[in-house]
Amino acid sequence: MLTGCATSQPSSTGARPFAFEQDTFAYANELVWDYHFDEHGKWVSKPREPKPNYTHHCFVVARSTKQFFLHARFDAQKPVADAQTYRRLIRQVVSTSPRGKPPGGERIVIPGYPNLRVFSRAQEELLKAECGGAWHSYFQHGHWRMIWPFTRHHQVKLAEQLLSDLEQNRVPVVHLVRFPALTINHAILLFDFSTAGNAIRFAAYDPNAPDKPVTLTYDRGSRTFSLPTNPYFPGGRVDVYEIYRNWCY
Repeated sequence: MLTGCATSQPSSTGARPFAFEQDTFAYANELVWDYHFDEHGKWVSKPREPKPNYTHHCFVVARSTKQFFLHARFDAQKPVADAQTYRRLIRQVVSTSPRGKPPGGERIVIPGYPNLRVFSRAQEELLKAECGGAWHSYFQHGHWRMIWPFTRHHQVKLAEQLLSDLEQNRVPVVHLVRFPALTINHAILLFDFSTAGNAIRFAAYDPNAPDKPVTLTYDRGSRTFSLPTNPYFPGGRVDVYEIYRNWCY
């Protein structure tokens, strides 16, 4: 496995900055459980009612977002096409590499819509059906990395790499874990950052929360990443590594 992580060329530079209101899906990866703190401060859960029908797709949505950003171009000046055409185009996009755009590669033109946000609002069911099943989230080939220890040195190097990528308009997808605990096992896409003192605040698209960006914070002093409390995580430290890249740490 270590041999399989030999260094390779990094992802291609994005042609433009990632725009949250344009380059993300309008629909959410739904949660199976409702989480909350009980009266004793314990993080508890119960099954959601009614049962959601689009769950366990966070890796699929994050990966597809990156693929559309790298490989697709929307053209609202062209007429809206039929379902068969969009099905073919979606399949073409999600069959491309999420690791980078080949030099000189032509983008796949999506007619009738100005961006992914509008397209996914109008063609939600088609995109859900064609971008990939939940099994893609379970069998993402980089999952083996979570079982290895995350050293502070690893997290320092990762934070540096994420900053470098974002400065060049690359949009890394990262896996958030607390293995062997199962409090979080999730994928988000980073698209911007800001700094304040020892903190680096990474702006992220969370497939579970498409309405607005979320913040993944890296603290240089403790050399750790953290995520605030949200509807699926009680908040606190997370271990982070990048996926859908030609190399790993």
